[in-house]
Amino acid sequence: MSEKEFVIVSSDVLPEVVLKVLEAKRLLAQGICRTSTEACREAGVSRSAYYKYKDSAFIYSEKMSERIVTFCIVLSDRPGLLAEVLNEFYLLDANILTINQNIPIDSAATVMITARFNDAAADLSGIARSILRISGVASAKVISGK
Repeated sequence: MSEKEFVIVSSDVLPEVVLKVLEAKRLLAQGICRTSTEACREAGVSRSAYYKYKDSAFIYSEKMSERIVTFCIVLSDRPGLLAEVLNEFYLLDANILTINQNIPIDSAATVMITARFNDAAADLSGIARSILRISGVASAKVISGK
């Protein structure tokens, strides 16, 4: 391994200090602790160990490898329509990551929605068709996705 590479290792073989650093990072990320000093104290790790490993140790999440897709959707300028579209994503078991909505021009607004789908085999064209069935949706296209 000449360049920096990432490897996946079972937590049972990691030194306890690395596990404590991961716990401190979790405490900070979830807002349970407000400072690194507080998180280190709570996790039982020294601040020097925390700063030594914090940028090199990460919890692997299967969610990171699931399908992330960006849709471009054109909506009529109607109150509640975006909420209906978001509800459709909810029904499709999608986790909305970002929403970018432009100001309506000629009574239509373009919305970019990036979502993570738990089902890696999700039919993207079927999802777009499902969104298109909503009254007031002029178009729905997949613009990026794995």
